[in-house]
Amino acid sequence: MHHKIIQQQPKTYVLIFDTGDELASGLKKFASEFNLSAASFTAIGALSSVKLGWFDWTTKKYKAAVELEEQVELLSLIGDIALKDGEPQVHAHVVIGKSDGTAHGGHLLKAVVRPTCEVVLTESPAHLQKQFDSESGLALIRL
Repeated sequence: MHHKIIQQQPKTYVLIFDTGDELASGLKKFASEFNLSAASFTAIGALSSVKLGWFDWTTKKYKAAVELEEQVELLSLIGDIALKDGEPQVHAHVVIGKSDGTAHGGHLLKAVVRPTCEVVLTESPAHLQKQFDSESGLALIRL
């Protein structure tokens, strides 16, 4: 993955993921290396495999919903980064398109890029802190 700052105020980066890069872990690594405490991002590209999840309210855990080992278009990726227990946490949702025109969406669990994924990430001026929500079992942004 390569990156470049394209704007200073607000600080905006372009991240380019290459073939074979794993998207979810790459975003997490970038957030940690740059000490991001609050940011949002969008992306498009293509993937050779993807694993998407959904939040099971009963178990309070993400479960795999879609696992594809085929070339797909990354039609939309949108997400945020906020602190949870002092560490950056990436939360991302994805819509992918298959060769037959069908689409699948969900929470990003894992995705392998092929040939590219182009991410625009903008830091937020205010710190966003995720806090544990006992009802959902999730860390949620609290204003």
